[in-house]
Amino acid sequence: MRRVGVIGGGQLAWMMGDAAQKLEVELVVQTPTQDDPAVAIAQKTVFAPVDDANATEILATNCDVITFENEFVNLDTLSFLAEKGVCFRPNLASLAPLLDKYDQRCYLRDLSLPVPQFFSLEQANLQSIIENLGFPLVLKSRRHGYDGQGTFIIRDLVTLQAKIDDTTNKSLFLLEEFVPFERELAIIAARSAAGEIVTYPVVETQQEKQVCRRVIAPAQITPSQVAEIAAIAHTLLNSLEFVGVLGIELFLTTNGKVLVNEIAPRTHNSGHFSLDACETSQFEQHLRAVCGLPLGNPALGCSAAVMVNLLGYENSHNDYQTQRQKLAEIPQAFVHWYGKTESRVGRKLGHVTVLLDTNHRDTANTIAQTVESIWYPLGYFNEGNSKES
Repeated sequence: MRRVGVIGGGQLAWMMGDAAQKLEVELVVQTPTQDDPAVAIAQKTVFAPVDDANATEILATNCDVITFENEFVNLDTLSFLAEKGVCFRPNLASLAPLLDKYDQRCYLRDLSLPVPQFFSLEQANLQSIIENLGFPLVLKSRRHGYDGQGTFIIRDLVTLQAKIDDTTNKSLFLLEEFVPFERELAIIAARSAAGEIVTYPVVETQQEKQVCRRVIAPAQITPSQVAEIAAIAHTLLNSLEFVGVLGIELFLTTNGKVLVNEIAPRTHNSGHFSLDACETSQFEQHLRAVCGLPLGNPALGCSAAVMVNLLGYENSHNDYQTQRQKLAEIPQAFVHWYGKTESRVGRKLGHVTVLLDTNHRDTANTIAQTVESIWYPLGYFNEGNSKES
């Protein structure tokens, strides 16, 4: 039986559990606390922060290969383990260009992949950056930003100057153009150690305060746009010699142009629909890739699907059993609850996927509204809580 070490014990690792059983894979998890979701499905747990290299060395003695649930790791401290022969998939060289968002942007640009204009905050005269980008523009943390954290839409010079003045180290940020997109899209793609690549259907993602609110699969875009996005995924995976699953977030502009927004070198929220809607979920696909197994079929097994994140809307300790039961009563609905003991505003507590018999965007949005009407308090999105990013 294969043993896979997972650095990170959140819901992404937790959702590997069923696939691990199916593939007869044991999971050993490195995560800080007993309450983290993946502790419940792990064969063994090393309790330590994900950037604790000493703990990762212990993890390595308990598994055959190590993979990642999140990217909050220190590659420099892990490199000595790789030099000792520890097998990381994806390997550290594949991760190196992706963890810093400025480095990621440069890597994509050098591959001639389409990206927004961008600048390092420390590399150029601020006035010349503003002349290039204009307002609004986007200020981003180069590391450790997720679910909108560390991302700021700046609409004027006064606000920008105030943010910069509050920044002790300008090298930790980048500036990029604000893209007035028509839709946000994403694709999950996987590559095996043998170089086999599969891609999932391109999906539309809908954001709430820069946190994913809904995913509609497949996205209603043209065949040429689907082909372009799949080609981007192939170019990136092959250039990196990446092994495993990654998520690619994209913008579709008002004139039909595709731009790469960000790369997540792991399973991704935009692929959660695959657990119920696809023959092979992104989590099984990732385990197949890192274990050296043939990749599975990523095709949809239904006409379409909509995934709605169950986001925290209050600070409380609540399992929301009543709402979850009502959600489960929606026809063809699958409720996934992450078992987190604490709710906070914007925290991902679970998700619901509903399989659809028709591929109409309006139908998907209507079902999503039904889910949200059950989950959120009455009037929640009419009280200043709703803001499209």
